[in-house]
Amino acid sequence: MQPTEEQPETRPPVPPFTEETARQKVKAAQDAWNTRDPERVALAYTKDSKWRNRDEFFEGREAIKEFLRRKWARELDYRLEKNLWCFTQNRIAVRFEYESHDAEGQWWRSHGNELWEFDENGLMRRRDASINDYKIGESERKFRWERQGEEEEA
Repeated sequence: MQPTEEQPETRPPVPPFTEETARQKVKAAQDAWNTRDPERVALAYTKDSKWRNRDEFFEGREAIKEFLRRKWARELDYRLEKNLWCFTQNRIAVRFEYESHDAEGQWWRSHGNELWEFDENGLMRRRDASINDYKIGESERKFRWERQGEEEEA
């Protein structure tokens, strides 16, 4: 069923968050981002969601999808882990870490924090992300699980 004006999009769990529902929201985000599917990931955000990612500022689902396409074109074999840091009524703070490699084969580990704000329907209307990267050797990787669809890519 498609959302209508009378029945808007909803993305449970919805605010106000408890520790359990905040953890569910973080896990759902982690799972979605690990698919590396911009279309799927963008559905968790309001149509006019405002983002800051490092030094980029943009707004809206189409801009989010374009950003994610660029991101995952250069961050290959991306694997992400998110952890709940704290939460309030409609806000969640997350600590995250991910690994990827570039086209030349150099592996990177990235650490960061995200501040999320949700609307009453559980869609994220604001995301602020601060991220630091550093080079690692392939032997230093921590995230080695197989992703869904990885077999088809090989």
